Amino acid sequence: MEPWHTMPWYGMVLGPLMMVLVLTTVIVVAVIIVRWLGGSFPDGGPDQARSAAKAPLRILEERYARGEIDKEEFEERRRTLGY
Repeated sequence: MEPWHTMPWYGMVLGPLMMVLVLTTVIVVAVIIVRWLGGSFPDGGPDQARSAAKAPLRILEERYARGEIDKEEFEERRRTLGY
């Protein structure tokens, strides 16, 4: 008898399914590790969201530093922004 005759019928079905399952698991784990180590995020990630929230205050501070607005206007606009 040939060696392939000794394999039960379910081995022909479960073998490829297990191979697909293992490959899928390896790919998913690799993607998770890359993103965890600082890979790209579709939305820019949490750091970009934080810096976007601080952008209006940063612009206001720059205008105050350049002398475009005085202290009273700076304080009023900062309070309006909620900082």
